[in-house]
Amino acid sequence: MATATFSRLTTQFIASPSAYNHHHLSPTTLTFPFSTTQFQKLSLTSNSSPRIGSLSSPRGPSFITFSGGSDGDGDGDAGERNRAEAIMALAEVGRSLDSIPKDLAASIEAGRIPGSIVRRFFELEKSPLLGWLLRFGGFKERLLADDLFLTKVGIECGVGIFTKTAAELERRKENFTKELDFVFADVVMAIIADFMLVWLPAPTVSLRPSLAVTAGGLNKFFYGCPDNAFQVALSGTSYSFLQRIGAIVRNGTKLFFVGTSASMIGTGATNLIITARKAIDKSFAGEAEDVPILSTSVAYGVYMAVSSNLRYQILAGVIEQRILEPLLHQNKLILSAICFAVRTGNTFLGSLMWVDYARWIGIQKIRE
Repeated sequence: MATATFSRLTTQFIASPSAYNHHHLSPTTLTFPFSTTQFQKLSLTSNSSPRIGSLSSPRGPSFITFSGGSDGDGDGDAGERNRAEAIMALAEVGRSLDSIPKDLAASIEAGRIPGSIVRRFFELEKSPLLGWLLRFGGFKERLLADDLFLTKVGIECGVGIFTKTAAELERRKENFTKELDFVFADVVMAIIADFMLVWLPAPTVSLRPSLAVTAGGLNKFFYGCPDNAFQVALSGTSYSFLQRIGAIVRNGTKLFFVGTSASMIGTGATNLIITARKAIDKSFAGEAEDVPILSTSVAYGVYMAVSSNLRYQILAGVIEQRILEPLLHQNKLILSAICFAVRTGNTFLGSLMWVDYARWIGIQKIRE
């Protein structure tokens, strides 16, 4: 039996070598005291989930005890290490599994998330707005993976209308005022779609419960796919090349329906404006024509599924998560400013590409 003890007043510990020998199969116990008023005990074994118990101990020091067999190979090792880190993070702030959301607690018990994610949860919880958003599953998974997620939503939606209008002006030039109906439809579509373009390809921390045994093969495959094809896998998690391709296919399918629906709303609103202008201005009747709703909507859905899907997957998973965040993680202000510049440029590029694409396939024509 190996024992290691940390006190509040010293950083020294005593441990026998067998506690850290990967090949030893003998039971191991690690005891850590923390500055809390509760006695926390965690039992970790390779065949069981962690269990926390609390006993009142108002005067004595507080400890957290890890006991169990040897570390296993592969994912078992990572799972136990994740559980240990996560429980350590809970003990540091005097919290228990019962005090956090059930899906997060279940993920800790399953060893799917490391202590860094639990610490990020406690940091985000301090903000009234972010703490409120953490109550909602989709926001929680995205905020835990990227604490600047909400900032990026604001950037995308805030600059979307301006960059979209600027791109329309750049492409249409002197025809801008003649084609205001097209411009209006495009801007409405962009505003509706902007949020989803940040939401769907955003990296996430998976807190989903396990699938039922009776789930079909397709459901099982997509369950194992990441939300972003290029996102960094957490400790104990890995994605195959096929699963990353699956992320692109799944998001592309969702964005097709989002784009088609957004376009139907935008073009429908445009046709209402054209009809109203025809009724007021008789001279306008000869210039204007209704925007084809079905063909425009399907074309925009295809554009979102292919161009927007790939651009935003690369932006969120490669440029931001793999390049910018590791370099500027300690400088949030600079990181936010660069993300603002990159996302603004990407939105403007997407607007230019849409106008060219719409004219290329013939759903929008240049007016003389």
